[in-house]
Amino acid sequence: MPAPTPTPTPTPAPTPTPTPTPAPAPVPAPTPTPVPTPTPAPAPVPTPTPTPTPAPTPTPAPTPIASYKPKITYIPEPTGYPTVAQFNATEKTLVDQGQVGLIRDALRVLPDTDVDAVTPGRAANPSNVKRVESIVSEAKFDQLFPVRNIKYSYVSFLRGIAKFPAYCGDYTDGRDAAAICRKLLATSFAHFVQETGANWPSLTPAQVRSGYADHNNAVLAKMPQDTAIPFWQQALWFLRESGYEEGSAVGAYQQCAPGSHATNWIFFPCAKNAAGKYLDYFGRGAKQLSWNYNFGPFSQALYGDPNVLLDDPGRVADTWLNFASAVWFAVTPQTPKPPMTWAIDGTWKPNSVDVGNNMKPGFGATIYIINGGIECGQGGAERSQVTNRINAYKEFARELGVTIPADEPLGCANMRGFTEGSAAAIKAYLDKDYAWANGKPVTGCKLVDYQMPFSLLTPGDYKACTDYFFRGKVQYNGQIVIDNTQ
Repeated sequence: MPAPTPTPTPTPAPTPTPTPTPAPAPVPAPTPTPVPTPTPAPAPVPTPTPTPTPAPTPTPAPTPIASYKPKITYIPEPTGYPTVAQFNATEKTLVDQGQVGLIRDALRVLPDTDVDAVTPGRAANPSNVKRVESIVSEAKFDQLFPVRNIKYSYVSFLRGIAKFPAYCGDYTDGRDAAAICRKLLATSFAHFVQETGANWPSLTPAQVRSGYADHNNAVLAKMPQDTAIPFWQQALWFLRESGYEEGSAVGAYQQCAPGSHATNWIFFPCAKNAAGKYLDYFGRGAKQLSWNYNFGPFSQALYGDPNVLLDDPGRVADTWLNFASAVWFAVTPQTPKPPMTWAIDGTWKPNSVDVGNNMKPGFGATIYIINGGIECGQGGAERSQVTNRINAYKEFARELGVTIPADEPLGCANMRGFTEGSAAAIKAYLDKDYAWANGKPVTGCKLVDYQMPFSLLTPGDYKACTDYFFRGKVQYNGQIVIDNTQ
């Protein structure tokens, strides 16, 4: 079987700022895609008002797999097949060769029972939550996000951060955790503006209070009613991507059918709505998480089961997962790009390859990590999306007491990426190894820099990868559609 072709990296283009008209609807910001994939056809234009629903507590219990989803079966291990000890040793060797251990630690998650106990000012809150509370109080949160959708609550914000202890976490090597946290928050908030901002130049508190119940936060009553709200204070307007609602199934943001991707449709299988059509995994939450191949890994990282959120993607909008999804993205590498946090906290120390590619830690590198394929690396003037992000970053830095160094690269027009040899480039995904040794095919997997469902970030995935590619069969609609044993 020929080696799969790496998937390309386009991301949806941003929406231009609209010309104000009487009582217009806000224009959605772009929905960046953390992992490369082809861009779907445009979505419908209307902007639905999300229907508020109770915020359920996510449960880590395994989800029964629907009968219409592909099923993987495995033949017995053949003679000479590697032992579990050999698999573990090989995986450890691969992990030790890179910086995967650091990322595994950053992806630690707190149990949901502990997350749900987090409330503002609680003495037993995790240390990273207390650090965030000391920087962004509830009153400050209201000031920074006055028109946010009411589902983006301060409690959800704290709980989303609590889920990942490494975000605004502690450092044992002398780094200033509080200063890093301030900068990380300012950076994250600036990107929220671009991803979820109303992008409505003439929007006033009076307009929001009179016409948008889902955004009528109490702080608006204390603001000058007919004064336009600055663009950087319009973040978190969109809970769901414009033009979609729960249950939507128009064929967008999904790799569901056999052949749509070599493995995504199998390991991150789409759910169906009541009409039997595959769900659309459109943007939801502060990071506008989209595509089934992102909902699946996010669900896997939280619950050890991709189907939890694939079957109920609305949780990413309606619960504290609306913030946790953005935090997950910040601490997860977008191979070969490193985690966004590395461009902020000093983990990434650029080498000669990075210098030659104009890659340096700072806000500009975070833009490259988020949406570099669209917004960066084309020379000349910075794109309008980048300028918007930079302007928002400056405002949040001022609000949170972050000093921006004079030499910090804020834009990314001249950045050329995390190429082979970069001090920050990460290879973590695993694909079948097609090499030969001693006159026969190797039984194992190899590191690659394109997306696969197997990753060194997940302990045990080296064996899972090998088992699938050498012992696995995929059954779909009662037929064997993939047989890796032949």
